[in-house]
Parts: sequence; C-alpha cells; structure tokens
Amino acid sequence: MNIEDIIKPENLVFKKTGLLTEKPLSYCPGCGHGVAHRLVMEVIEEMGIEEKTIGIAPVGCSVLAYEFMNIDMQQAAHGRAPAVATGVKRVLPDHFVFTYQGDGDLAAIGTAETIHACNRGENITIIFINNGIYGMTGGQMAPTTLPGMRSSTSPYGRDVASMGHPLKMTELVAHLPGTCYVARHAVHTPANVTKTKKSIRKAFEYQRDKKGLSFVEIVSNCNSGWKMTPVDSNQWMEENMFPFYPLGVIKDIDAKTK
Repeated sequence: MNIEDIIKPENLVFKKTGLLTEKPLSYCPGCGHGVAHRLVMEVIEEMGIEEKTIGIAPVGCSVLAYEFMNIDMQQAAHGRAPAVATGVKRVLPDHFVFTYQGDGDLAAIGTAETIHACNRGENITIIFINNGIYGMTGGQMAPTTLPGMRSSTSPYGRDVASMGHPLKMTELVAHLPGTCYVARHAVHTPANVTKTKKSIRKAFEYQRDKKGLSFVEIVSNCNSGWKMTPVDSNQWMEENMFPFYPLGVIKDIDAKTK
C-alpha cells in the first residue's frame, strides 16, 4: 500500500474540525480541556450553526478559549459568563449561545449567576469543566475539591468540618425548573468521549428548540494541579472523582414525556 491509498477520503478515520484554530493549545499535556474544546466545535460544525453561535469564556484555564475556537467569542469577567450569555441571547435570540466554564469560575465566584440563569431557564447551554481544583492559579482548593483531597490551600486534605462539603452543581441545578437537560460525563476514554459528544449535541438541539437551559458537566483531570502524571491522574479520577460525581444524564425533560 502506498501513501496515496492511505490518504484517500474513504480511508480517512479522523479529521480535525475546521472550527478549531491552528494555535497550539495552552493547556497542560494530558488535560481534558483540549478534548472538550474539540467536541463542542465538532457539534457546532456538524449542526451547521457556526455562523450563528457565540461562545462566552470567563477567567480560568479556559480564559484563552477564543484563541482556539474559530467562532464568535466574548470574554466575561470571572464568574459572570451566564450573565453575559443571558444578555447576548436576549439581544440575539436566534443565535446559539454557550458558556465554557471551570469549577472555580462557575461554582465559586459565579455561583449566583449560575443558579439564577438556570432558575430563569435562559435558553443557553453551559459547558462545565470540573477538575476539583483551581488549575490556573496554583492548585488551590475549589468548591468541588473532594473531602480529604489535598491542594495548595488544603495541604492536609479538605476538612469538611472547617471547609464545608464539595458542591455538586449538576445535581443542584437539575432541581431548578428552568433546566431542561442536565448531564455529567468525562472525556478520558473513547467510550466516554462518545457519550459526552451526544450530550453536548442534545444540549444545543434543546437550545434550538427553545426548551430552556442545558447544563453539561465534564469531570476532567488536572494532572498538574494534582501533581500526577496524565495516566495516574485519569486512574485517580476514576477511583475518586467518579464515585462522588457519578456520570450519566440526570435530567432530560423529553425523556419524561415519552
């Protein structure tokens, strides 16, 4: 077999979506952000909505998302992405609007914006990356840090008695009447990538159908913040994060009516 046979279109197994720019990702090697970026852009491209989609990225590891996503993007202040997305969607109701947020952003400084946007049922999509730590600023304890989990600000492990319990944002927003689709997935294996992409696609389809707010959490590793190799961090995630943050679809309003 020669090279011409290998590169024939019918032999193509994977092709990078055109909605990702050529700029090298700034994320640490092994981080799940890159895969999450790809899935969101693939869904937008496959739905043919790139000309009418606006992404909102706040402060955190995703602060430079606009350099990687080849669509219209708007920067938001730390934690304010749902508020900015609300304004954009109300001004441009025929556009698809999504936020891309980390746990420190969404579940700490942005808790109020998140809860109230979900409760109002704003017709937007929230993509939530949960790695249980502040990855960008030095590995401090986040609202999602597990009990006993070490960080730069909880070197002996998170003490629930003094530091409180981790926030399960996905279960929390699922109870709000304005959310139409709420799911939690991962991107560390091919099978999980497939499930995550299906949920992201459904989230955008529900926005198209004006059903309300869709919330897709992606539990990811932070091998740098956790001080582990990428392989070890994925194993630790499976053994520790998933039992506390179980994967699956938590709320689907269409499933209730079938």
